[in-house]
Amino acid sequence: MDSSRLPVPPGVDDRWQVSDRLGHQLIRVMRAMERAKAGKGVGPDGVERAAYVLLARLVLEGPRRSNALAESVHSDPSTVSRQVAGLVRAGLVERRPDPEDGRATLLAPTSEGLRVFEANRDRRNNQISEMTAHWAESDRHRLIELLERFAGDIEQRLAPSPTPPSAALRGQEAS
Repeated sequence: MDSSRLPVPPGVDDRWQVSDRLGHQLIRVMRAMERAKAGKGVGPDGVERAAYVLLARLVLEGPRRSNALAESVHSDPSTVSRQVAGLVRAGLVERRPDPEDGRATLLAPTSEGLRVFEANRDRRNNQISEMTAHWAESDRHRLIELLERFAGDIEQRLAPSPTPPSAALRGQEAS
């Protein structure tokens, strides 16, 4: 359905209509991505696709503790722990002693993890390049700028708000 022809409730302004069209297009993109990944829960290396997000974060941002990794991908620590265990078993991530705290460990990509990350990134970039080959270079750059801006706004809006100091203290007192 052409989103410009969707019924419009009475009394809405142009900004609402533009947001409605944008929302419709975002849904189309998300559904297309879901269809493309359907049935592909495990990558060619036998690792869950969701775990690749963790591998990518470790490659791009460096070693970190499991809890910090979970926080950086806005995921539950137990889910991240399970996915990290799969990455470790696959030889893509290793646990290293934390130089700042000998009792803790840092997660870091292995050389095989770097190879797998690069192979996945190359595959993704080739697909995007093929899909946008007929676009003007300026349109591709403009899309990047707009998506970076939109992603930043989403992250800022949807990021969990920090716990107020008084609530954090009450939580400590209860332990």
